[in-house]
Amino acid sequence: MLTAPGVALLATVAVVTADPLRAVPVEVAAQRPPLDYYLVLARRGHSESTGVAEGIVVEEFTRHRDFSTSGLDSVGWTPKAGWWSSASLSRGLRTDPELLACVVPVPRGEAEDVYRRLGGGRLPDEAALRASFGVHQPFATAAPLRLGPAQAPAGFSERRVYRVLFAKDLREDQVEDLRTIWWTAELDTGPRAPGSVAAGHLERGGDLFTWDLRRVGNGLAWCLDVTALLTTDASPEVGPTLYELTKAVRQRGLIPVTTERFA
Repeated sequence: MLTAPGVALLATVAVVTADPLRAVPVEVAAQRPPLDYYLVLARRGHSESTGVAEGIVVEEFTRHRDFSTSGLDSVGWTPKAGWWSSASLSRGLRTDPELLACVVPVPRGEAEDVYRRLGGGRLPDEAALRASFGVHQPFATAAPLRLGPAQAPAGFSERRVYRVLFAKDLREDQVEDLRTIWWTAELDTGPRAPGSVAAGHLERGGDLFTWDLRRVGNGLAWCLDVTALLTTDASPEVGPTLYELTKAVRQRGLIPVTTERFA
């Protein structure tokens, strides 16, 4: 008999609400990155996933002014339970091995297809989904740690270092895919950070961004270290660049955990 521990686990961590997306007033959202979407897959006992989607989860990180993570909002849906929201759900997606194995990052279009196929109809737009976030999960904050020199090199006014942490694992073909999309000729001759498996650099609006992807925590997690050399301390390029890099890694199967600032 086919069981769905993924959905059962979601039920144990979710706070069921009375369909918060019914009659939610929809407002025009400020310009912000798209939401993150995940499928929850059914499993046979404790074996590998069946690949059959049983529900969806929608998330959004909140940010400080410097684009480090300040918290996380989420909402989930299954045909039986409807919509619900819980901070413990988001923690479980990143720390519970059984639940983590059942969750797959997907683009919105795929989440829309699954929602429709499971009887939900048309997936609400992002303004309505944001309005349904019920339990905000704040993250502990601290002054930026120092990783590398504090002073920016000549020609730049500020140097920042960010670390984006990810849960789950990457296959070698997914790592190779990231190497391919980030590759430039300079990477073949330039220095590489210890442990880096994929790297890249980008100049945008006069700012220079370089990054390395590596394993951390004795191979239990992944991180993307991003160094930003900024021409002004109010650069508009930091947020979009961090989002695009995080999205590229997420599209290969990892789940973002947090974005920390180290300098």
